[in-house]
Amino acid sequence: MSKVVICDHPLIQHKLTYIRDVNTKTKDFRQLVDEVATLMAYEITREIPLEGITVQTPVAEAECKMISGRMLGLIPILRAGLGMLDGVLKLLPSAEVGHIGLYRDPETLQPVEYYLKLPTDVTERELIVIDPMLATGGSANACIDSLKRRGCTQIKLMCLIAAPEGIKAVQEAHDDVDIYVAAIDEKLDEHGYIVPGLGDAGDRLYGTK
Repeated sequence: MSKVVICDHPLIQHKLTYIRDVNTKTKDFRQLVDEVATLMAYEITREIPLEGITVQTPVAEAECKMISGRMLGLIPILRAGLGMLDGVLKLLPSAEVGHIGLYRDPETLQPVEYYLKLPTDVTERELIVIDPMLATGGSANACIDSLKRRGCTQIKLMCLIAAPEGIKAVQEAHDDVDIYVAAIDEKLDEHGYIVPGLGDAGDRLYGTK
């Protein structure tokens, strides 16, 4: 079974409080999401392997550590995932970026892929799928399914807030994908919104309704 990591650093939890607040304006909401994404990126990269290297300091040679050549890829789910992308790129500027667009079919309520653009070497990269909300798990599973169909095997999922139902759905469908979240909330309501949640992340990021 995949693991679920709650990124409970005090700065993340402090900023998440303002992100939840209905009185937080679009500009501040966007900045806070960006900042939390950067902080969460520290946690999600904690297990990246290191290798030894010798460097010359101004005084003497030093035995140091460097990331051992592992390539990373970031896959934001459009459109809300874009709100977290720049925050992660601040910490991982050499990561390549792919995009996947999904919408919910109004009749079947199932996610439908309408856009996909991936790095040419995507199968060689450790991928981080980015989406602020893990509600039913439908979009996350559709994205991961799409990546796996194209030969990707190293995938993690990064979200601000998750519902227990969404975590369960992803773990049942993809027990090899670790999930990183800032908070696990109580439940989903009858409309599929996370309670207490933060509302619609895309609308709050971009000032739409």
